[in-house]
Parts: sequence; structure tokens; C-alpha cells
Amino acid sequence: MEYNTQLKKLALPEYGRNIQNMVDYCLTIPDREERKRCANTIINIMGNLFPHLRDVNDFKHILWDHLAIMSDFKLDIDYPYDIIKKEELNKKPGKIEYSRPDMAYRHYGKTLEKMTQLATTIEDPEEKEQFIILVATHMKKSYIQWNKEVEDQKIFEDLYDLSDQKIDIRNSNIKLPEMKDLTQRNNNNNNNSGKKGQKKK
Repeated sequence: MEYNTQLKKLALPEYGRNIQNMVDYCLTIPDREERKRCANTIINIMGNLFPHLRDVNDFKHILWDHLAIMSDFKLDIDYPYDIIKKEELNKKPGKIEYSRPDMAYRHYGKTLEKMTQLATTIEDPEEKEQFIILVATHMKKSYIQWNKEVEDQKIFEDLYDLSDQKIDIRNSNIKLPEMKDLTQRNNNNNNNSGKKGQKKK
């Protein structure tokens, strides 16, 4: 009895041993035309194994690429597509450049910086003040994610810098919510969300 571990390693295990055996047999056919007919038959069988992928773009092209791979690129036929090259299989993918936007204060994030700039453009005084307090409150929330404590004055100083000195509430009487209030509010929101997701018995 032969075990799979004793057999030749499959190039593409998802197609199984029988398909690989068909490909190996196809390689031994001396007549080129007959070899091509055999390859077409194998392609049809391979396609039937994954009928849900028939709507995928270039599905047939992918199958021919897989046939070439399973034959170790030794199948001498006229392929209907430009198949993948052997050297491309082991080619390292190109390096992906991650987006690293310049931020003066990374712990606040880019969105808060944009909100700060937006606050400078609001013309209505009452609306502007409410929006500034909203931004400052969110800044405090973001800050305490990294530091347990923060004075409101620190937030006001950072807001002054982020707004290019256009928003100055450093000497105002504005009082931001305490850290424990913010934490409790977040916990309550999370608990309420969990309860909504529970089914009634």
C-alpha cells in the first residue's frame, strides 16, 4: 500500500492526485495534437471541480496557468493564453508603500486634525464654539487612550497648535468632561450595544 506521504508532492493540492496523474500522463503522449486534446479535456475537468468560479474574470486563463504549473512547465502544447512563467512563481512581491501622513500629534490622528482645520472655517460664532468644544472633547478622549491623565490646558495648547494658532481657548472658562466621565460614558455605550445585540428570550 502506498501512502500519500510517499508519493510525489502535488504542485497544486486543491486539484487532487487524480488530476495530477492526468497531467503526468498527458506529458507522455508523443503526438502533439493528441496531447493538446488531452490538455483540453483536463482543463474541462478542472473547471468542473470549481463551477462557482466560472464567473471569475480570466477563469480559463487561470486554469491553463495551473495546468502549466502542474506539468512543471514541461507540457509542450500551443497554449491559448500567455501562461505564467516559472521564474514568476518564486518572484518576491513588490514592496508596498504604506501611507504615512504627516501628523503633528499622532495620538490624535489625521481625522481630528482635519476637524480642527474645519473648525477654523465656521463663521457662525455659536456653531463654531460648539464645534470647537466637540473637537477638544474628542482630543481628550484620544489623548487618554495613551495617557491616564491630562489637563484641559494641555488639550487647549495642542488645539492652538493644530489650528495654526487660529483657535485660542487657552484662557477661556471652558471645562471639558472629566476622564472618568468619558470612560464611564464609553462603557455604558458598549454595554447598551451589547444588550441590543442580545435576543429576547
